[in-house]
Amino acid sequence: MRGSRPSLIYVTWAGCLGLLLAAFGALAAKPVTIKDVRLWAGPDGTRLVFDLSAPAEHSVLKLDNPDRVVVDIPAGTMESERALPEGQGFVKQLRAAAQPNGDLRVVVDLTGPAEPKAFSVGPQESYGHRLVLDLTPAKGTSPPPLSVVKAAADLHGRDIVVAIDAGHGGVDPGSIGKRGTYEKHVTLAIARRLKERIDREPGMRAILTRDDDTFVEHRERIRRARRQQADMFVSVHADSYTNRSVAGSSVYVLSARGASDESARWLADRENAADLIGGVTLDDKDSVLASVLLDLSQGASMSASVDAAEKVMHELYQIGNITNRGVKHAGFLVLKSPDIPSLLVETGFISNPTEESRLLDAKHQQKLAEAIHQGVRAYFYANPPPGTVVAELRAKQSGTTVVASSDEGEKAAGTAH
Repeated sequence: MRGSRPSLIYVTWAGCLGLLLAAFGALAAKPVTIKDVRLWAGPDGTRLVFDLSAPAEHSVLKLDNPDRVVVDIPAGTMESERALPEGQGFVKQLRAAAQPNGDLRVVVDLTGPAEPKAFSVGPQESYGHRLVLDLTPAKGTSPPPLSVVKAAADLHGRDIVVAIDAGHGGVDPGSIGKRGTYEKHVTLAIARRLKERIDREPGMRAILTRDDDTFVEHRERIRRARRQQADMFVSVHADSYTNRSVAGSSVYVLSARGASDESARWLADRENAADLIGGVTLDDKDSVLASVLLDLSQGASMSASVDAAEKVMHELYQIGNITNRGVKHAGFLVLKSPDIPSLLVETGFISNPTEESRLLDAKHQQKLAEAIHQGVRAYFYANPPPGTVVAELRAKQSGTTVVASSDEGEKAAGTAH
């Protein structure tokens, strides 16, 4: 018995030494925060991009039964659990948790066998430090099919979905009027009225990207619209300018080459900068997104956006709330969804004392909501998505060119040319 004691003591001290070395290694690693996680699925594989606060070491382990990939980042932390996106492509879901040794472990649950390849990328232009994880088909397998946003055969008789985005919110008040009116409160009030009006339209329903005074990162607003398979994205804002006499509404769509004039360019910078308040890196030119999504659908989406914006602008002009200067183009981040026609409505200048009062008035808010609704409705009755209730209604009324609102009993006026 005595002869075994030194051995036990040796093993115990060896174990303690191993723990101490592990702890020292964790302490030696510089702290790093995952600020955001971006996920894109393409025809050849899936890419995960971890936006980091600093360069980081990492290790990657591939496991099966079930298929998953484990990524460990020494001394890592997550800025927010909301940074984990929903799965697509090879990614079924993402999970993250702190480990006893101080590492951050990210588990990527896979939809099937995949080969992981991870590499670090340093700062470049608007990008910071990144850790990239590519998932490609394992030998003898093929990529998972890309999800189809909407299939007409499967969605026969469905409602048209309009995502309404109340600009700003939470820590981001937006513009502030002379009377102290916050843009974030005005936009939410109008967005709620617009939702209520669209929900009364047969064959249409609306969803809000936010329904309270909280900050929602711009990309998350787009993700929420996509999760609801929205047919259109309408962002509601209130304009501001140093000259307090400037007034009127305006409607913006995305310009691939940036803003079309200096005023629009300044507005684009102001709106996009809101993301910095939430601590999210602005990086709207990811090469994977460009190659997989933008080339496929953004051209058609932008064309549809212009058409819808013109109709909304016409309705705003009818209520005397716009100077008919044409649809404007700018690089607003919320307009950059590649597969959803998107427009941004500046409902008025909160910097103008008279318009500030009007924007606070419930009746005027309702007029704005009605005008935006009528413009959106006119677009969809002219371009009904296949398999929708509106498409069926339009087909039944093919002998008419103008369809009245639901409040008028869906009576038609005019004849086809």
